[in-house]
Amino acid sequence: MTNIEETSEIFKALSDPTRLKILKILGKSNSMLCVNALTAQLGITQSAVSQHLKILRQAGLVNAERRGYFIHYQMDKKAREKVQFLIKEIL
Repeated sequence: MTNIEETSEIFKALSDPTRLKILKILGKSNSMLCVNALTAQLGITQSAVSQHLKILRQAGLVNAERRGYFIHYQMDKKAREKVQFLIKEIL
């Protein structure tokens, strides 16, 4: 069994509809996206998007890379597999 605290943190991150939308956008994107691009697609403030991304990063679901003044994000390649594994393990 995996670490229960880690599993709990991942599911807490996934429990918010906005964070699920962010993951869906990042999962479908062929490139990394900055906060401004996500803000335009979600229709919420930059600070709100940044807060959601912080939680997703802490849960290990997204990766970040600084490019000049901006930070670009992408879904962690192993995150999808990890979440699928956790769901199967729980069920």
